[in-house]
Amino acid sequence: MNIFLWVILITAISGVFGTGLGGVIGASIKRESDKAVSLLLAFAGGVMMAIVCFELIPEAFRPEGATEEMPLMLVIGGIVFGYFLIYLLNIVIDKYTNPEVQHIDSLHPKTADSLNELIHSDHYEVHKKNQSDKKHDLFIAGVVMAFAIALHNLPEGMIIGASYAADSNNITGGAGFIIAIVIGLHNIPEGMSVSAPLVSGGTKPLKAIMITAISGVPTIIGAIIGYSLGLVSPIWLSLSLSFAGGAMLYVVFGELLPESFLMWKSKAPGIFALIGTLVGVVLVHV
Repeated sequence: MNIFLWVILITAISGVFGTGLGGVIGASIKRESDKAVSLLLAFAGGVMMAIVCFELIPEAFRPEGATEEMPLMLVIGGIVFGYFLIYLLNIVIDKYTNPEVQHIDSLHPKTADSLNELIHSDHYEVHKKNQSDKKHDLFIAGVVMAFAIALHNLPEGMIIGASYAADSNNITGGAGFIIAIVIGLHNIPEGMSVSAPLVSGGTKPLKAIMITAISGVPTIIGAIIGYSLGLVSPIWLSLSLSFAGGAMLYVVFGELLPESFLMWKSKAPGIFALIGTLVGVVLVHV
């Protein structure tokens, strides 16, 4: 099997299976533990940050096939563009959905304090419970939720794909494989937050699990984009790595870490973020 098919398979396991496994758990227990999810998010955020800072960004400066180091501003530009593109798209979604959710007001934290809020399944549930809403409104709410999930999964997939483009000779031992494992772990609580409210709202468990697993498909699309761009030229590989790295830094600093502290107001998430960072450093240098 060639490297491209390996990338798709590994990303599918990380994105679709990881999210689907979370869907099974969410459909079974109906409720996730905030403390456990908080620690998992903090740990995953630490690992992702270490891999982005110590593996992807350095690789963006001297990608595979390059004869000289890439310009500093090219890499910085890719990071900034990736970060703020995801940031702005999230602002647009929040501005559209937050006014319709009762508990989100001027006193509410400016970042999500639950996974349901992060992927806007709370907004979907508002429309589902409102019997006066038209089917069109429910459909739009579902599309918004799917788009919110895609915003997280696309850059995650791009990192996997771009990492494999930078190191195509290392299928199960390089940065791409490590990132795929971490993202798969991160997708488990995300899948729980998708399936649990669906089941609680009356959706059959099997259907909720299928919907949840399908929500991981954008990860595969992101991997294909990241891998394909990385093969065009060293410059495109550098841009792909830096863009995906910037997008992931937003996911870590703008979502995972703030949310983990809001879900469990304790010093424990900070400790687990440190542990995750150290694990990421070890994985990069092994």
